[in-house]
Amino acid sequence: MNKASLTQWLQRLETVHPKEVDLGLERVSTVAYALQLLPLKYPVVTVAGTNGKGSTIAVLEALISEAGYRVGIFTSPHLLRFNERIRVAGVDASDAEIVHAFGLIDQARGSVSLTYFEFAALAALLIFEASEPDFVILEVGLGGRLDAVNIVDASVAVITSIDLDHQGWLGESRGEISREKAGILRSGRPAVIADSNPPPELLDCVESVAASPALYLGREFSVAAVDGQWQAQLQMPDGRSRTLSALTNGALLPENIGAAVQATLLLGIEFSDGCLAAALAKVSAVGRREVRRVAGRDYVLDVAHNPASVSKLLEFLNARPCNGKRICIFSVMADKDISSIIEATAGHFDAWFLGDQPGNTRAAGATEIAALLDDRGQTMVSISKNLRQAFRRAQSVAGEGDRLVVFGSFYTLAAILPLLDKDHSKYEAL
Repeated sequence: MNKASLTQWLQRLETVHPKEVDLGLERVSTVAYALQLLPLKYPVVTVAGTNGKGSTIAVLEALISEAGYRVGIFTSPHLLRFNERIRVAGVDASDAEIVHAFGLIDQARGSVSLTYFEFAALAALLIFEASEPDFVILEVGLGGRLDAVNIVDASVAVITSIDLDHQGWLGESRGEISREKAGILRSGRPAVIADSNPPPELLDCVESVAASPALYLGREFSVAAVDGQWQAQLQMPDGRSRTLSALTNGALLPENIGAAVQATLLLGIEFSDGCLAAALAKVSAVGRREVRRVAGRDYVLDVAHNPASVSKLLEFLNARPCNGKRICIFSVMADKDISSIIEATAGHFDAWFLGDQPGNTRAAGATEIAALLDDRGQTMVSISKNLRQAFRRAQSVAGEGDRLVVFGSFYTLAAILPLLDKDHSKYEAL
């Protein structure tokens, strides 16, 4: 594979391990030590949670960068290009950097078999080692305790909201799932708990691990709505309180902003209220309640894929009433709670446009989703052979003042974003 392209490497990594998901730290730790990657020589924030990780990381990156530091980011999954997963100082890793890292990992692993995600996580650590950022932010891929990024000891651990998702791997209750998320905590190191109603099991884990200080949303730090804006009260590393000026949060959830800002303070990074406002103005959280306006139509793009995140999306939509038609383009993975998602959306959309995802064996079929919609009395349903066709059909019935909402998964947005970008470029040129 010495002369293989990134595309060829990624194709190989999809088949090199017998399981797509194979949780555990032994394999990836063995290779990380062979590459002399551990322990990391820079402060690390590790972010786990069911929903809100991406938004929290986007704010962390923007704020730490605005404060004058170089930040390394590892996130997953990507939307359009694998390179999006690894970023330093705001720049995605190049094909050459990733290919070089894959080659080093392949050579060092010997007979050890690694998953696609484990290769990606190790590649990120190698690229960080070469570029020497001031801080690193790692996003947990699945769970926390046995996720590949947990080979790194977090300087600050952040746990966002916890809800039911990936039950086959993480457990059937919020309590069981929270134990897996709590695996990123370390004794004597700070923890930011941004779930407003943490399960008792999470409280027990924080106490037994002796994470310190442990700061809980609604207790040690808080966010509150103030006349269409939000305000936060945070805890400084020395225990003093700091109140932020009222700010506009846009599409981002205040609790995720609060978690990011609180974690930044725990890293010992100083910033003014003006610095935070400038950072938030630059935050780019693609696919997180993202709003675009193209040719007189409003588009809302969201990767919401479980009942809890869909409820947050609906709150966002309800706060911004639409006088025109409310059109939905939807596709979701088959292992999600599709019935509950559809139940939550009752009355929120005038028409549904569904499309299959050829080649994606995890995706639920459009016909299957349509049957669930029919069971709940939704008759305005269009079925297409793929998402691109579904999107174009939705556009054909949408006029000025109408709103098109695209949601259900990263894969859903990945299919639609290139079309929307193309439309934007076309109308910008007119």
